Amino acid sequence: MVCMHPFDEAIDLRVFATHEFTGATHPAYANMVGPFGGTTAAQLLQCAMLHTQRLGDPVALTVNFAAPVADGAIRFVARPVRTNRSTQHWIIEAHQTPNDISGVVATATAVFAVRRETWSNVEAVMPANVFAPETVPRMPVRGMPAWPQRYDMRFVEGAFPTAFDEQEQAHSRSTLWVRDEPERALDFASLAAISDSFFPRIYVRRRRRAMIGTVSLTTYFHADSALLTQVGTNHVLGVAKALNYRHGYFDQTGELWSQDRQLLASTHQLVYFKD
Repeated sequence: MVCMHPFDEAIDLRVFATHEFTGATHPAYANMVGPFGGTTAAQLLQCAMLHTQRLGDPVALTVNFAAPVADGAIRFVARPVRTNRSTQHWIIEAHQTPNDISGVVATATAVFAVRRETWSNVEAVMPANVFAPETVPRMPVRGMPAWPQRYDMRFVEGAFPTAFDEQEQAHSRSTLWVRDEPERALDFASLAAISDSFFPRIYVRRRRRAMIGTVSLTTYFHADSALLTQVGTNHVLGVAKALNYRHGYFDQTGELWSQDRQLLASTHQLVYFKD
């Protein structure tokens, strides 16, 4: 009997009705409260990936977290709202009924496209002279929530603080190698989840505890299916930083690179904080 990877269990959705799927949170991706947001983003994307009317592959995904996602069952509604010759636009919702109160806990918009060969170039620059992942120690995960234990993270700089000593840093930049744990071939769903695997920048910058919650997460997929197949189970290089902290919100931007210097995805999110 072949065991399913925990991530595949987390995104294992069932057709419930036309445009509707059912799924659930997964204990392997639990956060301090509720599930890891990257898994929720992956589930929302997976609805469109599984839909019989899907055209092409994802190029953009924006997830808005409307309310805390509770542990338990989730009902998803995914509708292609417009299909053009080579692009398709989706609206996707996640519904829960905790405590007999029905409501939307997250919404997403996604754009899918049939890619074509064109002139290509990358203006972003992958960090140079980064040690190979096998030479960088894995971040200790003992005592952390479940979800970081599902990723092999190897920090080159800007690691999650081992102690909240309130020694504020000059910047919040992090550079790390990351892949699923246990290792798993990269696909669009796991790339969406890894795009949210950067620890909140305010923790890295201020090295103090704060209440935080992602409000909105956008990921742009620069890789096509063929490039993701080439990446396979290899680590990818993540680079993340914040641009601004003000009035209870901060942003964080990130890039994910293959080891052969291909930009796979870029991501930007807005996070609420209270200190």
